[in-house]
Amino acid sequence: MNISIFSVGKLKEKYLKQGIDEYLKRLGPYAKIEVIEVADEKAPENLSEVEMEQVKDKEGERILAKISDDTYVIILAIQGKMLTSEELAREIDQLATYGKSKIAFVIGGSLGLSKAVEKRADYALSFSKMTFPHQLMRLILVEQIYRAFRINRNEPYHK
Repeated sequence: MNISIFSVGKLKEKYLKQGIDEYLKRLGPYAKIEVIEVADEKAPENLSEVEMEQVKDKEGERILAKISDDTYVIILAIQGKMLTSEELAREIDQLATYGKSKIAFVIGGSLGLSKAVEKRADYALSFSKMTFPHQLMRLILVEQIYRAFRINRNEPYHK
């Protein structure tokens, strides 16, 4: 299985990079996984609604340009479906069972995702009704993907 994690913006925090690198290393035996950063748009604090949409559209174009047509796209969105770790593991297992060998998880920038990316999504996943920094979501997501593979192989870890 090939899993891509698309994220807007460059990760600067060393402690987050170290955590992500650790889980990527652990995921090696289970799947080919890559993290793809797309440039974020510079946006001042006081943007109008129209300007916010323009920023999200530009970031969305960068994301969509890197996703192939045969990729199953899961966006992270507050309004998405909340799953337990076991349910996420089942979803990933089902995708593999039904021939979806390319999966992309998409984490938007600080303003969220464009309508075009939302439209392209096959699934919207929510980790919480709370808002998390998009950089922190990378670490949370990669840990949950690792947990899902451990659950699917009945290996200890997920307690």
